Order: sequence, then C-alpha cells, then structure tokens
Amino acid sequence: MSLRRCFLLLSRLPVPRRACAIRRAASSGSSSRPPDTSLFVPLSVRSETSRDGDIGLELSQALDKSEILKALNRFYKRKEIQKVAAEQGLDARLFHQAFISFRKYVLEMPSLGAELHIILNDICCGAGECFLPLSHFFFGSSLYPLCFLFLFLSFRYPEARAIQRKVVFHAGPTNSGKTYHAIQRYLAAKSGIYCGPLKLLAHEIFEKSNSAGVPCDLVTGEERTFVDPEGRQSSHVACTIEMCSVTTPYEVAVIDEIQMIKDLARGWAWTRALLGLCAEEIHVCGEAAAVNFVRELMFSTGEEMEVHNYERLTPFSVLDHAVVSLDNLRPGDCIVCFSKNDIYSISRQIEVRGLECAVIYGSLPPGTKLSQAKKFNDPDDPCKILVATDAIGMGLNLSIRRIIFNSLVKPTVNEKGEKEMDTISTSQALQIAGRAGRFSSVFKEGQVTTMHHDDLPVLKEILQHPVDPIESAGLHPTAEQIEMFAYHLPDATLSNLIDIFVSLSQVDGLYFVCNIDDFKFLADMIQHIPLNLRSRYVFCTAPINKKQPFVCTSFLKFARQFSRDEPLTFDWVCRHINWPLVTPRNIKDLVHLEAVHDVLDLYLWLSYRFMDMFPDANLVREVQQELDHIIQQGVRNITRLIRASEAQAPLPGTGKNGDAAGIQHRSRGSGIQGPSSSRARGNKTLGRASGSLGSRLVQEGLLTPELLDQLRSEWSQGRSLNDPKPTPENLNKTQGGKKKKLKKK
Repeated sequence: MSLRRCFLLLSRLPVPRRACAIRRAASSGSSSRPPDTSLFVPLSVRSETSRDGDIGLELSQALDKSEILKALNRFYKRKEIQKVAAEQGLDARLFHQAFISFRKYVLEMPSLGAELHIILNDICCGAGECFLPLSHFFFGSSLYPLCFLFLFLSFRYPEARAIQRKVVFHAGPTNSGKTYHAIQRYLAAKSGIYCGPLKLLAHEIFEKSNSAGVPCDLVTGEERTFVDPEGRQSSHVACTIEMCSVTTPYEVAVIDEIQMIKDLARGWAWTRALLGLCAEEIHVCGEAAAVNFVRELMFSTGEEMEVHNYERLTPFSVLDHAVVSLDNLRPGDCIVCFSKNDIYSISRQIEVRGLECAVIYGSLPPGTKLSQAKKFNDPDDPCKILVATDAIGMGLNLSIRRIIFNSLVKPTVNEKGEKEMDTISTSQALQIAGRAGRFSSVFKEGQVTTMHHDDLPVLKEILQHPVDPIESAGLHPTAEQIEMFAYHLPDATLSNLIDIFVSLSQVDGLYFVCNIDDFKFLADMIQHIPLNLRSRYVFCTAPINKKQPFVCTSFLKFARQFSRDEPLTFDWVCRHINWPLVTPRNIKDLVHLEAVHDVLDLYLWLSYRFMDMFPDANLVREVQQELDHIIQQGVRNITRLIRASEAQAPLPGTGKNGDAAGIQHRSRGSGIQGPSSSRARGNKTLGRASGSLGSRLVQEGLLTPELLDQLRSEWSQGRSLNDPKPTPENLNKTQGGKKKKLKKK
C-alpha cells in the first residue's frame, strides 16, 4: 500500500477519536502502559513544486529563510503549542521529530502553497502571530500532509544500543565445532544466555552448564527451572530463543542456528535476539551463508563483527549407489522420511525382516525423542536402525553411520502461507546429511545416499549447489503495536487488525513480515469469545498444532473458561483429557496421546502468562511426565500398534501387507509419486480456505462430527450467558455449516 493511501486512510479518521484514544492510553493508570510513540514517525515529504506555483510569492513577497527559521523556533518553544501537541497525542519526543520534519519541509521546498506562504510572510513581517494553523502541522493538511505512519521496524532496543557490543560469528557446517567454541566462552563468562531453536537444545546446554559447575537456569515457553533452591535467578540461563530477555544485561550471549533468521514463521525471534540482546559479547553460530547479512545488520546498529570459520571435524561422502531395498540396511543406518505415514510403513517392513528400529518424528514429546535416541545409540541394544523425519536435524546427538533419504520432497509453507510440496533445499539437505559420522559418535566417517536410484543424482546436485545467501530477516507485530493500532480502529477484529497493520507497515528491504496465518487462524477461532485485546493477542501466539482437532477444541475451551474468570484447575484439566489414560492399542490411540501431550503443553505455556487462571502448573507437569512415559511405551511397540491399525483399516498411505505407498516418492523433475504428492497436485495451495471459520475447519479436516457437536453445544450455552439474543447468522458463522458431513483427516 502506498504512503499516500496510508495517509488518506488515517486522515479519514476523526481527529478527536484519535486524540481521545491516545489520551485514554496515556491516562489509564497503572493498568496499562503509556502509548509507545516509537511506533510513529513523521512522513518525509519530497521537495517538489507546489501545485499553486508561485501564487504566494505573487500575492506577498519572497520569504526570508533566516527569519522563517527564527519564527519556527519561536513557534516550537511556545507553551500553548506544546500543550496542544500533547492533547493531540504527541509527547515531547514525537513533537520534536514532527517539528524537525516540518521545519525541513518549509526551508527546503522551492515554493510553498499559497496559504502557507502568506501566513509565514505575515509572521516574518510582524503582521501575524507566531501561531501557525495546526492543520498545517497535524493530521489532515492538504498543504503539508504530515502523517504519522506505523512502522514495523520498532526494534530500537535502548539497552542494547546503550552499550558497544562485540559480535562474533562462528561460521561452519554441521559438526564443525562452531557451537562448542561459543559455549566455551559462555561457560567462562561471569553471566551468559544461550538462545536455541529447540527445547532439547536449551535442555542440553542447561545440563552441560550445571555439570561443568556453572549454575544455569532453564527457560522455555512451557518450563522454568531454577537451580537455586530458593528460586533466585542464576547468572547463566539456557532458553528457547523466543523466551530470551532483551532487558537483562549479560556478559556473553550465544545465538544458535542464526540462519533461521530467514524462517517464514519464527525468523522474528532471531531478529529480536540479534538486535536486542543486552550483552557485551554476542556469539552467533550458523551457516556461512548468513555472514554477510548479519554483518550488514550490525552495520546498521554501528557494531563491528569478527568471523571465525570452521571446517567439518569428520568427513562424509555421498555414495555412488542407492540402497534400493530394505534388505540392504546395515547397523547405524538412519532412513529419513518427510511423512509420518512413511515412517509407520517403513517401520512395519523393517520388523517383517526381523530387525528392530527406533522412531523419531516431530510431534513426539521431547522425553520420547530422547528415549528413542538413547535406544538407538546404546551399543548393547539390538536396535540398530533409525527411522526418522528431519526432526533429527537439530537437538539430538545420534550415532549414525549412513543417512538414507527415503524422499527428497517435503511439505513446505511459502511466503504467502500456502502449503506446497517441494524438493528440499541445499541447507536442509546439508543439515540432515551432516548428522552422519558425527565427531562424538562411534562412526568417524559419515555416508549419505538415497533409497531410490532416481533420487541419487538429484541429491548429489543439491549437495553440490552452494547454499543461497540470506537476504532478509523476519519481523512480527508486537502486542504493544497492535494495541496502539487498535485505538484507531476500535471495532476491528484482531485478525483484521493484524491484516491492516501488516499492509500499512513500511518494511525496510532487509526485513520481511513473518507469516501470520496461524495467528489469524487462532484469532478467528476465538473471535466470538469476549477477551480484552492483550489477552486475545497472547492466546493467539500460543504454539499449538492446528492440525490436531483435540488441540483446537482444547484451545477454545481454555479461552472460553478464561473469559468467564473461571480458573482452569487440575481437576478441570483431568476431566477434559479423561485422565488417567492407558497405553495405546493402535496408531489412532498414539496420535491422540500426542495431542493430549500438546494440550498439556498449551496449559503450561499459558500458566506462565496467566498464573492466576492456570494455577496448577506443577500438577499438570507431573501428569505430562506420566503421559510421556505412556507414549514411550507405545512408540517402543509401534510396529504392534501398526499391525493393530492395519487389522482394523489400512493406514493412510499404505497398501497391502503394509507396503509404503509413499516409498515411491520422487524428487520434483523425476515425477512425484505417492499420496503426499497427489494431495499436493489436487490442492496445491491448502492455505486458501475461504468462507467462515467453521467452513475452513471442515475443509481442512480439523473437526470431527463429535467435536463439532460438542463445540456447538458449548458455544450456545456460552452465548446464552453473554448474549441473551444470539442471531442465526452468528450461530451459522461460528458453527460453519452444521449440516455438512465431516471427514476425519
């Protein structure tokens, strides 16, 4: 959207409403913060010829710029002007910026509009009061359209900018020791913070630090662990990157996997950490492809960067032959799939051959992943084969000799939030292939190959291609920005606010706006629930798996209970999840237990944002640990669960005798086969669901008939309490087509 259109939009808003909104924000007392005026900047107007030409000059005389400068300075210092500015919502800082911009405009324009020219001439000649009409200075002036735009680049972190930080980039491939060297400096510092992309990585540094005699706390979205028995904070902390503090001073900060700054969903967290961490030394670890971009960002903050380059500690080679058959598997092999159904199918086929295998995929709880990794790494355990997704790319130390790509195609989300099937990138391939032959494992040399002949030349080409350099960093609107924006659009929904905010935001070429589809999905889901804006925003930033119907249902129930000021107690949660739960009997049971684990994660995540409303975090965590053990038992017997599921109905993506239909995947260019690719062809852009929220849930298969009936009943009961006159239109909009049949995904 152009700046002119942005101005026109803002100028249509009545000034009294805007002023009142800002005054309300400023005078609301301790319950809310004063408005963040860093969200506004004056719009710089290009010096161009006025449409009035020199009419002002013809009607009066040439302006004396030195006299104008004196007059403008007197105008700026007048108390009544400052008072009026404050009433219009401009604090001293913003008023000063506006004045500087206005003064520059007046002094640099070759010709001014007739009205403004005559007013300034009268003032200079002593024939007029030094009191410019405010329409020339504030919103809505056709002569000087000084518009205060919402900018997205609000990362002026004062604590970080107040110190001179030393930035050290540790650049290298997987298994090169780059993170090791950064952690050594972290452990030697008087205080430090480690920021990683995964809970597993944060937990690993937490344990490593405390084992080395350096007291370290653990902070993730769902967990706070203080080593001090009295709960005092330690000098060191290991955290997931979203949880890092940008106000606490440290001697050393470590930012791991910096290349994720380009991630379409989470890149904003790396941007925030890199620009905002208040540490004397910032140690950045990641791919060499990010070096030039990070250096450019540091140039914008006036900070220099030194680079330490590392080479891989152990070699890995790409084999000249594919595996072809599971009969050719050897101890230390890891088969990498990009579909959970493929994992089920291949695990079943491995068992038919009399072999044991461990299984790791993204939706498993961290404890279960660690348990399966330990089983695979144990030299005394008969399990010598690992079947996993790309979840092994980070956070797990695995003793792998050979990485076998079952497919080179995986689901991705593009910059528009649309899901597509695409060939893996060079960065992704190197991250996964680099797990073979790690320095700390029993295999000192790694090997990489594919399951199928046709994929092998494609893999070689991918690995030989240089990693694309990073060119932009992610940003995401903050709660404060959305609150300020909401003052001007009080009737807009949160989903609409976020859309309008992003469309009006002026983003520098070094940055992009992260994908907000998941945020909007949750915002639409709870739009009918009465919540204040800040609480609604926090709920919508919750990290949930929207593909799980039970998780979505729980999210709705949590929000509804919260809106009624009814605490979500341990007993309430147990009733909701039907605790106690039993060991899964089939894959469907296992998937449900994984969803329940995600629901408990959601409770714990919310408990650190709304402690009074989610009061039983400790009890819920104990239940979650028990559930983790139950899931571990199920995964240890996953082939038995698969057989039980096949006896009831064939698994999606499997054929007769458990053969993997998805095993015939091919890379793009060789012809993609199998169920994943057929879905991709049939619905290339899954993110374009239209209509009401209920229709979208139906189309995406996120609700079952039972859950929809339950939600319909609860929603009606809730509306009867909050709104005695629900309309059929509202009911239909929320229920989303109640006569439609829903298919389980």
